[in-house]
Amino acid sequence: MDDAVSATASPLTVAIDGPAGSGKSSVAREAAARLGFGILDTGAAYRALAWAALETGVDLDDEAGLLGLLDRWRYDITLRGEQRVAVALRAGDEAVDATAAIRTPELSAQVSRVSKHPAVRDRLNGMFRALVAASGLPGVVIEGRDITTVVAPDAPVRLLLTASAEVRAARRAGELPGLGPEQVLAELRARDAKDALVVDFFTPAPGVTLIDTTGLDFEQSVRAVTDIVQEAQEGAR
Repeated sequence: MDDAVSATASPLTVAIDGPAGSGKSSVAREAAARLGFGILDTGAAYRALAWAALETGVDLDDEAGLLGLLDRWRYDITLRGEQRVAVALRAGDEAVDATAAIRTPELSAQVSRVSKHPAVRDRLNGMFRALVAASGLPGVVIEGRDITTVVAPDAPVRLLLTASAEVRAARRAGELPGLGPEQVLAELRARDAKDALVVDFFTPAPGVTLIDTTGLDFEQSVRAVTDIVQEAQEGAR
């Protein structure tokens, strides 16, 4: 971690969920920067675990093997500034910068084989909470999957960012040269259908605030998040 541990202050946790293409990652990162908070991308840990397993010959479909790897590895991620991920594959090993390695298309295709294991998710969720608690920061924005309901269900601020499939597809198409809105829309709808089997990204759980960004631009979406967080900060004083 990139900041000294604070023995007194507990970071204000902001939990953000959202479907594919909702803009939660970019909005969460910008909101965290403006608030002076850290940002924890939980997906990076799943990517790093998949990479570490491949590097050490652990079968990605072997839950027990992955848990053993979690017993041995050390995972570090910067919570402010440019995101860097470092992994020590075994106890006593020097950490290796895996920032680029965990973002390759080949690695991305393997991540679901790691995230499907309930015990692995439980262990990583505990790690996420520990990273936040030890950050020494005034607050940390956590974004990813099941953040508002599983990873940080007691967070003072829990937000669900969503948007219509058409708007999400248009946004994603602008980021993916060579793919038209129709193709991206079809892929998003297929992913939404798959996600719907395990999580509802469109109906907020009790206590979770819905932010529909369909009619909002990036700046308005960021302001919607920061306004809610600042209101929570005022209420806590």
